[in-house]
Amino acid sequence: MVFKRKLVISSAISLAVIAGVGAMYHTYGGTPVTEAAAAAAPPAADVDVATVVSRSITDYQEYSGRIEAINDVQIRPLVSGTIVAVHFQDGAMVRKGDPLFTIDPRPYQAEVDRAAAQLASAESRSGYAASDWERAQRLLSDNAIAKRDYDEAQNANREAIAAVKAAKAAVEAAQINLGYTAIAAPVSGRVSRALLTVGNVVSTGANAPVLTTLVSMSPIYASFDVDERTYLRFLSHDSKVTVPTWIGLANETGYSRQGVIDSVDNRLDTGSGTIRVRARFDNADGVLVPGLYVRARVGGGAPHPAVLVSDAAIQTDQEKKFVLLVDKEDKVQYREVKLGDQQRGLRVITGGLQPGERIVVNGMQRVRPGDPVKPNLVQMSGDAAAATGAS
Repeated sequence: MVFKRKLVISSAISLAVIAGVGAMYHTYGGTPVTEAAAAAAPPAADVDVATVVSRSITDYQEYSGRIEAINDVQIRPLVSGTIVAVHFQDGAMVRKGDPLFTIDPRPYQAEVDRAAAQLASAESRSGYAASDWERAQRLLSDNAIAKRDYDEAQNANREAIAAVKAAKAAVEAAQINLGYTAIAAPVSGRVSRALLTVGNVVSTGANAPVLTTLVSMSPIYASFDVDERTYLRFLSHDSKVTVPTWIGLANETGYSRQGVIDSVDNRLDTGSGTIRVRARFDNADGVLVPGLYVRARVGGGAPHPAVLVSDAAIQTDQEKKFVLLVDKEDKVQYREVKLGDQQRGLRVITGGLQPGERIVVNGMQRVRPGDPVKPNLVQMSGDAAAATGAS
């Protein structure tokens, strides 16, 4: 009887367990799970993912620079005197040879007249000395003159010739100084304001004042410092003019002007690890002025395919760079990547990613490798080509 009672109780417990499992099986759609397993499964986190950008690119580097004039001239007086005229408007465009200032020319015209008179006197004395020497030569051949008198006539003629040369030089110097009273533009370009106006007395020498400044406008330079790698890759050979160069202004998102490398400095700055580069650009519209900030882009080589991602999606693990990849099963994977240069707001990935793969771009702090996610597909941040519709 005891054995039969135990058997009945055991059978009842077994039936109860089977009934409970059946209920769980029915509740979860035919898949048997335990409460512990259900509690251990992490919920899928909502994250923003973007497909890596794939496009054909040309390698280039971006730098900051300033516009510089090819000719930057300080206009100073070369003769002393009083300014009697200013011939330009402040900020006007002038051509080479256009008058800028006039210094009172009367004292210098008088000096030219005086030097010309002295020249006429010297030429007269030279003519008389030449005739006297010719006469002495004839007399010497007939032994009708002393050798001493002949030598004196010859010496007087030579002195007269030298006096004529000195008088001519004095006339030339006086004419040069007279020409300096009319100050003209040495180059074509844009003139600044007149720092000294009519009535001011100016002097020459070390204390000569600056009357105004003049800068050439077209062509014009853009100067910037490039890193050592860019120099070795693009600029260390002789054909620097073939390296494409672009600049963009502060109010532009792109690069509106193309130019050529004009010169590269003769040494690398060891403090900054950069070398000074100067590029030449046309400036027919006069928009570029010296001192203007520009973004410069230097590049070269043939276009080649590349994958690009936003810098915000790249994480650092000690010395490694990685991204969080979302696979076909919407699970997170750790993917180490190798970085290249920046291209139009995105970072070139030289290794670790393939075209079409998805990476987490927002919500990375909420997930770890192996976690399931609910991906929300967005555009890659910083993709200037997609934003503008460019390829």
